[in-house]
Amino acid sequence: MQNFINRFFFILPASPKQLVILVILFVVMSVLEAFGIGMIGPFLNLASHPNLVNESEFVASIYAGLNLTEASHGIALLGLFIIALFAIKSFLNWQIKTYVFGFCLKVRGKLCEKLIQEYLSVPYTFHLSKDSAAVIQCIIIYTQAFALDILMPILNSAANLMIIIALSGLLLMTSQLVVIVLIFLFLPLILILNAFKDKIKYWGKRVSYADESIIRIVNHSLGGIKETKVIGCSGFFEEQLSEQSREYIEAGTFLLSFQVVPRILVEAILILFLVGITSTMILLGQDIDGFIPALSIFALSSIRLLPAISNLSKDVSKLRSMTYVLERLSHDLREIETLKNSEVSNRTVVTKISQLADHKFKNKDFGQIIFDGVTYQYPGSESPAISDVSLSIRKGESIAFIGQSGAGKTTLVDIMLGLLIPQGGDIKIDDISIYNNLRSWQNMIGYIPQSIFLMADTIERNIAFGVADDLIDHKRLQQALEMAQLMDLVKELPDGINTMVGERGVRLSGGQRQRIGIARALYHERDILVLDEATSALDNETESLVTESIKSLSGIKTMIMIAHRLTTIQHCDRLYVMEKGRIVRSGTYNEIVLGNIQS
Repeated sequence: MQNFINRFFFILPASPKQLVILVILFVVMSVLEAFGIGMIGPFLNLASHPNLVNESEFVASIYAGLNLTEASHGIALLGLFIIALFAIKSFLNWQIKTYVFGFCLKVRGKLCEKLIQEYLSVPYTFHLSKDSAAVIQCIIIYTQAFALDILMPILNSAANLMIIIALSGLLLMTSQLVVIVLIFLFLPLILILNAFKDKIKYWGKRVSYADESIIRIVNHSLGGIKETKVIGCSGFFEEQLSEQSREYIEAGTFLLSFQVVPRILVEAILILFLVGITSTMILLGQDIDGFIPALSIFALSSIRLLPAISNLSKDVSKLRSMTYVLERLSHDLREIETLKNSEVSNRTVVTKISQLADHKFKNKDFGQIIFDGVTYQYPGSESPAISDVSLSIRKGESIAFIGQSGAGKTTLVDIMLGLLIPQGGDIKIDDISIYNNLRSWQNMIGYIPQSIFLMADTIERNIAFGVADDLIDHKRLQQALEMAQLMDLVKELPDGINTMVGERGVRLSGGQRQRIGIARALYHERDILVLDEATSALDNETESLVTESIKSLSGIKTMIMIAHRLTTIQHCDRLYVMEKGRIVRSGTYNEIVLGNIQS
């Protein structure tokens, strides 16, 4: 229970004070509920025995104070008061429900924002070990589950609990013996719920696992739609989805059916109680007429207690089934927090941040990039991926890292991009560490990977990636298109730069996608271009066109390349050969490539 509470408040993106306000409103509602029902008994008693006006000094004093001469006038006035009370209660109940719905949905929205912010700002190593289906599930499904299946049931439980307490107090004042009998009648319900609590958690976890698996299967099958169709393995994915759907149906059916059990039992218990106590009084020859007001209070209280108790039981069951959701959300948020702290710790190894406060790096405002003894080891790895790498790259220079797969080229580039934080060494712009202001450093870099990410949107929006429509600089856009040699393509298209590229750019050729990636880097006016095997997936003719686009930028931009095809790096000023995370050779293209051929 304590773990549940701690996780809940750790995840909740709202002030606990708002919950306190809601609880106060619930208390007011429950008092009005009990007071309104409590007035029904005196009203019926007075209506059936008008002579009580004269027999009761208290009632007589009220009549005298209100200047009422007829008993019927007082009864009618009391009836109007009860009607007004229930009208106010109903309106207040509607207002509170509306506020609760809005509050829960607002929490869901804030939690979505919080999660996407955390997932985007977390160190890159988090995503290396995390399944995207699990991340999507947390952002879309678990945030909704937290708001509607955890937060709302908690608030509803608080409201129902207040009503149960208030009405129980009313019943206790009416007849203590009857309340004791009711408690004993409800004991079986409590025992049943307690007996199934672990089972409910288990089935809730199975539903979550099945849900995550379904998202993953859909991602895999549609994400690789070409391969799925060509290989003819659609049946494989369909069978996997069918299996997980069966799992989801089985677990979900148990959870939903169990939520109905409390209401059925509560209804049976209350009906048994009301019929039983009335029948017992008749059999014992008791005066039922005098018991009608009290019986009416019990009947009306039961009508309100029935949904309150059954909903409370259902919500408790639902909360138990949602335990896994809290575990997953809190686990991810704590893992992100730990990684961020670890990243800060790594940075203090790299540089003493306090000595250089928020230096702003600027494009074209540097002499060289310096790698000084950079070392990096992946979490859980036994040996470093990058070991004591030192080199310098002059402004406007084009360099390339070459070597076999696993040599550490991409890891070194990821460190340069600020995605991985080295455990040792430093990267500097002239004499200032990039880790003093990593965001400012990243604003200098244009990254062009082997597989360009394109949104299912227009060419314009894909080039001006992350920029709102009204802020797009069309002059810069034109310049980027020309420098990336895309202008001819755009002119040929009926919709020009407003042409939709399709999901992941499926309506464009590989070369066109790569050149959009280059145009994107140029539009954002990044002075340093990092090309990670940007042409390795292209055919020779297309590669030649893209390479020409890259060559045209030589001397204008500082370019850092990773390549397997040596023909694409002939224009580079220097090559660095990597083996096992180290630079083993460096020199010009002629010295490294042609020298090897001649030898």
